[in-house]
Amino acid sequence: MYRNILVATDGSDLAARGVEHAATLAAGLGASLTIVTVSEPWNTALTDPSGLVGFDEFLKDYRAAAQARADDVLAAAKQAASRHGVEATTLFVAEQPPADAILETAQARGIDVVVMASHGRRGLGRLLLGSQTQAVVARSELPVLIVR
Repeated sequence: MYRNILVATDGSDLAARGVEHAATLAAGLGASLTIVTVSEPWNTALTDPSGLVGFDEFLKDYRAAAQARADDVLAAAKQAASRHGVEATTLFVAEQPPADAILETAQARGIDVVVMASHGRRGLGRLLLGSQTQAVVARSELPVLIVR
């Protein structure tokens, strides 16, 4: 059935449930597991408009923080997979819209099913922040398993 599973995580508690579910599925099916996390593109609107602080320094700090966060998120997710007896491959995609990165990774790696957590937001927060999960579901040609 599913031989190559991709799970996307942002390190949140809800995303951790998605990782656990994907690892359980991979273990039960003897499937490979790829864990991906994504950092969003740098928002130039956040740069100091006065120009007193250099853009390059902001960008350097942003990239370092994104890499450190990704390392932590992926280490925790890989450890969760290991508890299920699954050897997972991890991947950090830097500065790309998450839905795009997830879909491109799935295509490039021959993934059979994408596992994601629902965003868990309701009301105004959902409207303002949008949903990467919703974008993946809407655009994916692959099955997408949503974990709540």
